[in-house]
Amino acid sequence: MPELDPPVATGPRRRRPTMSDVAERAGVSRALVSIVFRDRPGASDATRARVLAAADELGYTPDSAARLLARGRSRTIGVLTTVGEPFEASLIEGVYAEAGHHGYGVLLSARTPGHDEQTAVDELLAHRCEALVLLGPEAPEAELTALAQRTVLVVVGRGVRGVDSVRTDDEAGLRGLTEHLIAAGHRRITHVDGGPGANAAARRDGYTAAMTAAGLGGQVHVLPGAYDEEAGIAAAHRLLAGGAGGPVLPTAVVAGNDRCAVGLLDTLRRSGVDVPGRMSVAGYNDDRVSRLAHVDLTTVRQDAAALARGAVDAVRARLDDPATEPVDLVLDPHLVVRGSTGPAH
Repeated sequence: MPELDPPVATGPRRRRPTMSDVAERAGVSRALVSIVFRDRPGASDATRARVLAAADELGYTPDSAARLLARGRSRTIGVLTTVGEPFEASLIEGVYAEAGHHGYGVLLSARTPGHDEQTAVDELLAHRCEALVLLGPEAPEAELTALAQRTVLVVVGRGVRGVDSVRTDDEAGLRGLTEHLIAAGHRRITHVDGGPGANAAARRDGYTAAMTAAGLGGQVHVLPGAYDEEAGIAAAHRLLAGGAGGPVLPTAVVAGNDRCAVGLLDTLRRSGVDVPGRMSVAGYNDDRVSRLAHVDLTTVRQDAAALARGAVDAVRARLDDPATEPVDLVLDPHLVVRGSTGPAH
């Protein structure tokens, strides 16, 4: 039997070097080392060079987080997001860029089917985030108002009275999209809504308002849905089975968001429905997948960079002056017409 190699002895874990270690290596006081790392006057250039060289030799890095917490600051923004939501991924990119520009770090916590929104928020608070930015929260308004009394809070994608909010005018967005379809000759237009999702009601109201204003109030038809592909697939099957109230298919379907629209689009095409020749399909958000050539989805674009910038600006303003009046920044939506919609057949 071959002899096995003896296990490698790892020894005790090396202790992290401290400021006192740097002081001893550089031959100066700990207070002088502190002055150097805080970039305060009181140390000569030669002393600074000696201290920094000693720190480099020891592998010492100052614990900026501990220093900030000692002053009651963390300079960390906690962000609540949803796993698998493409538009929120674009928002997070913008938050990272804007927060970093102003010297803030970002900590993420996500809601999933097994990790609810409240748990995600509690985790951000437990990590001493200085402020919270909630992307499309579904919590009742009273809970969000109470949370804003505990910490600096900004809600993105939804207006909440008494709480700093940044959002797109979703009612105007769906109204403009529906008006575009009506102008293209469509009269039988179905809306698959976002269910309990953030601003689903505003988008539903925009669709209804456009139909009513065009004298099509009797044609208003809303299918309950959600902000995911599965809802779009289910809606397509209902439409194909006559679930829209009869055997006549709508000539256009407006989904609550792009993910739902992609589910609709794929199912209709797999079932032999010509899109847009037989039925037009549109969404909301302008996710990256919607711009792909084989999807080519007509949609409503939200400016993710501007929303992220507005959220970080609201955080900074609230931290600077906790007594300032809450802001409700509402941005204009933009219609993007692509190949998934066309004239009514």
